[in-house]
Order: sequence, then C-alpha cells, then structure tokens
Amino acid sequence: MSQARRSTISFQRTRKFRVLLGFVLLVVAHSGFSQRSSPFIDQVHPLDVRQTTQSRVADSRTNVGDVSAGDSTNAVLEQTFIRSTPLDLNRDIYYKNKLEFAFDVGWLPINIPFPFDFMTGDNYNSYPLKYTLVPVMVSLRWHLGDLKGPWALRGNWDLTASGSVAAIPRGPETRYFAYMMAMRRNFVQRNWKASPYFDWRAGLGNIDAKGPDGVKYAQGQDFTFTLSMASGVRYNFNSRYGISAGLGWMHISNANLSQGPPPHWGIRNYGINVVGPTFGLDVRLGGPKKHSEAR
Repeated sequence: MSQARRSTISFQRTRKFRVLLGFVLLVVAHSGFSQRSSPFIDQVHPLDVRQTTQSRVADSRTNVGDVSAGDSTNAVLEQTFIRSTPLDLNRDIYYKNKLEFAFDVGWLPINIPFPFDFMTGDNYNSYPLKYTLVPVMVSLRWHLGDLKGPWALRGNWDLTASGSVAAIPRGPETRYFAYMMAMRRNFVQRNWKASPYFDWRAGLGNIDAKGPDGVKYAQGQDFTFTLSMASGVRYNFNSRYGISAGLGWMHISNANLSQGPPPHWGIRNYGINVVGPTFGLDVRLGGPKKHSEAR
C-alpha cells in the first residue's frame, strides 16, 4: 500500500474517532447537567414541598462545600417553599394566650318567650309588659388555643369576663348591672378577614325591681341571674383591631326566689327575654404575636 493511501486511511480514522469522542462527551455533559438541575426542577413539587423542602435546605447548608453555591441553593429552595405554602394571616389574630379588650353594645327591643321553657315544663308565653334593653359591656377576652379543626369547624375558643350596664328605656325598671362569664367559638377560614362566631354567657345581676312596688309583670326582686347568647360575624382590619355585628338574646330572672313557698307566695317571677342586634369592637392588648407558623 502506498504512503499516500495509508495517510488517507489514517486521517479518516482519526476524524471518525474525533466525531465519536465528541458525541460521547456531549451525551455525558447532557446527563451531568440534567442530574445537577433536577433538585431545583423535579424534586420541588407543590404536593410535598412542605415535607421535603425544609430537610433539603438543611442538607444543603451542611453538605455543600462551596459557600456561595450553598447560599444560592438555600435561597432558591426557601423562595420556592414560601411561594408554594402561603402564610395564614389569621394565625396572627387568633392564637393561644392572646388577650383582647372588647366593647359591645346591643339594642334588644323584641320580646319573646323563654326559649328553654321546655326544660322547666312551662308554656311558651310572653307577657303583656314589654321591655327594651340596651346592654353596654366591657370585657377581657382570653384566647384558649391556636386555630384547629377541619374545614368549616376550623377555629378556636376564647374565654370572656364581662361587666355590663343595661339601660331600660322601655319597662318599669330603669337599669340593670351584671357580671358575666362567656365562652365564644370563632370559626376561622384561612386568610378570611370576616369570621363567624357563636357565644353564650351566664352571670349575676342587680335590677331596681318594681314588682315589690305593685307593678304587674315587673321583676320580683333586685337580685337576679342572667343568660345570653349571640351569633354574628367579626371583621378584622389587622392583627390589633376588629369589629363585630350579630344578633343577641338576653334573659333576666330571679329563678323564682321571690315567690317563696306556700302559704307565703311572695312576688311571682316573670323574667325578661329580649332579642336584637349587637355591635362590638375588639382590641388586642400587648404586642403582636412573635412567631406565626404557616399551615
């Protein structure tokens, strides 16, 4: 074989080898790039980001040798976690051991029978003497826990201690003082500014009773008990201030203490049962919550 022929064959083999080597290097480079990019693209998924992102951030902080590369990895993962799981701002409003000052006022002109007459064996009767009560309450509200519960039942409880002064613009008596304790259930959905609530109260009070003065259907004695229930919606402007509006029921009676045993019947207890709208203002006491966990 001539020298020129051998040179031509050698050149062709060298060119084929270079082409093959280039193709192999291209495949290897592509495979390496895919493996390096997958932690940022494939492994961060909205369905499991809450369970895996934090562990990946911790691993990257301990295992990445290059400081600048580790910081970049952490920033990408943390930003992805924040975007995928938005914070629930209501966790800064309804949380364990939060204290609030509450101011509530009602206008209760609708007279109804005692709703629980079935428990006492009485008939559902309303009396000819009608009342209108305007209760004004100042309260200290203590939230007993953080937000919990499924779907529509999600929320928390708060315990309330209240002092009340009620004007009586319609009725023989003129005023009513009371101390009451209450439990309220707040129904709180994620990031809703408006949250429904339901509460009930029980307490002791003093009224300037006119039954002993001979006014028919008036109250039989000054010392009384009181019950109330209310349901409505609270609207939060921010983590400190909120307002509420709802419908409330209030009951005043002396539990038949003024009647006495026979033959000394005393003065019959009739009681007061009124319904009407209520309005309130809630103000957080102290600083904001220091830490809020997104759920």
